[in-house]
Amino acid sequence: MNVDIQSLGTFNQLAHEGAQQATQSLAQMTGIDASVDVTKITLVDRTDVGESLVGQEFVGVQFDFDGVLEGDTVLVFDTDSADTLVEALMPGGSDDEAMARSGVEEVGNIMMSGFIDGWADYLEAAIEHSPPTYIEKAGKDVLPEARHPDDHQQVFVFKSEIEWVGESVNFYIYMLPEYEAFAEVMTEHADTEGDAIPIDKLHTFNEMTTSGTQKAADNVEMMTGIPTEAEVSQISFAPITDVPKQVGTDTYVGTVVEFTGVPSGYLLVLFDEMSAINVAEAMMPIEMDGDELTAQHESAIEELGNIMTSGFVDGWANVLQTSVDHTPPRLVHDMGRSIMDPLAAQVGQYQEHAFIIDSKMKTDDIEFEAEIHALPNEQELRQALDDLDVDRADETDANVEQIFE
Repeated sequence: MNVDIQSLGTFNQLAHEGAQQATQSLAQMTGIDASVDVTKITLVDRTDVGESLVGQEFVGVQFDFDGVLEGDTVLVFDTDSADTLVEALMPGGSDDEAMARSGVEEVGNIMMSGFIDGWADYLEAAIEHSPPTYIEKAGKDVLPEARHPDDHQQVFVFKSEIEWVGESVNFYIYMLPEYEAFAEVMTEHADTEGDAIPIDKLHTFNEMTTSGTQKAADNVEMMTGIPTEAEVSQISFAPITDVPKQVGTDTYVGTVVEFTGVPSGYLLVLFDEMSAINVAEAMMPIEMDGDELTAQHESAIEELGNIMTSGFVDGWANVLQTSVDHTPPRLVHDMGRSIMDPLAAQVGQYQEHAFIIDSKMKTDDIEFEAEIHALPNEQELRQALDDLDVDRADETDANVEQIFE
């Protein structure tokens, strides 16, 4: 089955508009202005869905939907945001557990009905949804389990992040359609004579990216002696204007390279400041005084970023059977969005949407986390995927060291 770039853009816009409609309904009920910060489609391993929610407590509502599409939709608030919401809707209600729960259910029902109805109207087909089910759980447990967990290891997920202007309120809309039905709908909207991408090749490429990330993690361990594991690998699709928002507003230290070949684009290796200090000092023979980054820290990060990039890009090249080179690493130390913004602007000269390849790694030995973000040229990525031999996926699973050596 194939999906083309235009239909991916259409479905992403549809989810964005649905989130905006839901947000407007919420604003009308509470009087608090809100805006949709970003909406994206992500292809990710089912076990990694909701990874960004870990470490927080949430309340919300969940709906089942069936028809031309089937699956689950979840509206999720962190607990502080839910209290703010209930107080705006029913002053004093946050102190009454039953009223608070009722308020969340009422808001969720109105918001998500509009969201799902928007999909049905666009597809000109019926999509029925269940009454809201109240949920109160920690981390990604707030999201529903897979209906058919053995069918597909990777799933498409629509995620919208919404923030209320002037209030410490953030919430998320997750739409998790069942794979087969959604793939069929996307295929029906694909222009198979144009820029279509076989879905199975996106899956294979995602698996290869995971292996490439593990190779980069192995390089970290080789240089530092710290056991390091690859965690999350995913391919997201979003308007080019939303790409910087994928990285966030935290301050990072890392490297940026431009890679050339098929595909070309940019690759970032980013550490939060504390991780950068810890991993840099692990690479050095003596411990340095002070908690701030020095020129020695930055030199170590530049060297490590180069080794990680080489492992990651070489893994791509081996799997895609192409030549992919990269420039020497350029050190960056700034807010995430500020780092990504000029790169997105460069890529945006040639395309309206972008695939963003994101991976993470961490170690339990010290406070350390690293992110790898790749921003490839869309047309060249299609070309590389078109030439990709999907049968090599089995070979890679059996001989990861042989392919990523």
